[in-house]
Amino acid sequence: MGPQVNIKIEAGKQRDIDALEKLYNDLNDYLAQGTNYPGWAKDIYPIRREAEIGVSEGNLFILKIDDKIAGSVVLNHEQGEVYNQVTWGVEAGPHEVILINTLVVHPDFWGRGVATKLMDFAKDYAIQHRAKAIRLDVAIQNTPAIALYEKCGYTYIGTIDLGLPYAHLKWFKLYELVL
Repeated sequence: MGPQVNIKIEAGKQRDIDALEKLYNDLNDYLAQGTNYPGWAKDIYPIRREAEIGVSEGNLFILKIDDKIAGSVVLNHEQGEVYNQVTWGVEAGPHEVILINTLVVHPDFWGRGVATKLMDFAKDYAIQHRAKAIRLDVAIQNTPAIALYEKCGYTYIGTIDLGLPYAHLKWFKLYELVL
């Protein structure tokens, strides 16, 4: 047996913001050196402001392995108007849906199931909050994330233009998990 690993998921706190900003920057630096599946960029997205907003709104969650932040996710109700362009699998009001946003894993922790644990946490969180569904959008070229969402049982709903001002981030696949 290997060494005992301490894994916990908790709400991000003010004291975590510097570490989250470092995680975002480390991830974007890593992505810039290879295949940048999500199309993210340092100083554009994700940035410190995402962490500050998520912490202040109480909807940013961090996964720690042995007290190091390995990953994080924002779970909120903010579906953009563009989400109305498709027919979802279930009728649900804004507060009956949980959105997965800014799912990040530090490259040092890739291949260790961090993203899957965060997805499982999101499902448990949504059930606790009596949501009817979990929804998310993902850039069409982000094949590793798409594979993860499909493995977690999410259903492809449609492809839309989110209206972002970046040519490489025009088309996004929408996924839903009906609860």
